[in-house]
Amino acid sequence: MSNKDKIITELLEKTQQMQEHMEWQEKTIQILLKSNKQIIDWVDDIVKDQEHFRENYFFEISDPRLKEEVTEYWYPDIASVEETLDEIVNHGKSIARFGDGEFATIYGRVRHKFQTEQDDRLAARLLDVLASEDDRLMVAIADNYGNLERYSEQAKREIRFYLTRQVRKEHLQILKRDRKYYNAYVTRPYVMYNDLKTDRSQNRFENLKKIWADRTCVFIEGKYTALGVGNDLFSGAESIQRIIGPAENAFHAYDKILECCKDQAKDKLFLLALGPTATVLAYDLCKMGYQAVDIGHIDLEYEWFLKGQGCRTEIVGKYNNELAGGDKPVEIQDKQYQSQIIADFS
Repeated sequence: MSNKDKIITELLEKTQQMQEHMEWQEKTIQILLKSNKQIIDWVDDIVKDQEHFRENYFFEISDPRLKEEVTEYWYPDIASVEETLDEIVNHGKSIARFGDGEFATIYGRVRHKFQTEQDDRLAARLLDVLASEDDRLMVAIADNYGNLERYSEQAKREIRFYLTRQVRKEHLQILKRDRKYYNAYVTRPYVMYNDLKTDRSQNRFENLKKIWADRTCVFIEGKYTALGVGNDLFSGAESIQRIIGPAENAFHAYDKILECCKDQAKDKLFLLALGPTATVLAYDLCKMGYQAVDIGHIDLEYEWFLKGQGCRTEIVGKYNNELAGGDKPVEIQDKQYQSQIIADFS
């Protein structure tokens, strides 16, 4: 066979191979297209099912014949953030807030870094607060039990992950159907909302600042909480003093902290950031004639607001139980902060 014939033969073989490969590709493409169409049709069916579910769900759950079967689940009556704030600012009310940490403590579980051990005495006191009917004290719970439209997608995921049927049932077992609760999210004005691109977060903070505007304040906070250090959140206060408690398991120092509070003038405003211990302290201080506001994570919320990233971030020198490593901040060196401390039980 001549070289020319060899070349022609090789070209014919390659052409045949290419043809077979192209036929294989065509078959593969057809299979993929068919599969993709099946997937698209499947997704489309799911979307339609969800639309139909949403349209009909209200009527399904509103069927009066089901009332007796669903009595274990109900919706607590929770005031708006605005109404809650109005009661604090314009009517001098105190507030004790219940969140996931407080409910976990009541049921003997450990959920947060700042409360690392089961405490039966603290659990019993929290139940006392929850049952309080003192008109001067607002008992506040998180507005998690129904519509979540106002919250960010991340906040919705966290709420749904936490509030399982079992947890919801536990809450409802110790809450009252015929009681009005106030909104624990009054001190969570930023990171959980879906309106961060508007001026609403700033407005919420400006309204919160009215609580301590021109007031003589006593902060009761954990070691490394550092309320207002490095920012202007409390610049409108007349004066600030600080009582420092332990960063974790603060209820161990409760009696000493409460005794120290008794020495303060009745016109002073107590702002509390001490985990579940703050909930009990707000109750006891209110009974003693003080106005006490459990403000929780408000300083961290303000720091995140100033950063403008729409999420939780590390704040140097400040304890943060919601981020990995946030329970090991550096020592606070701020001179003004040090000068404001009137008692340290940390």
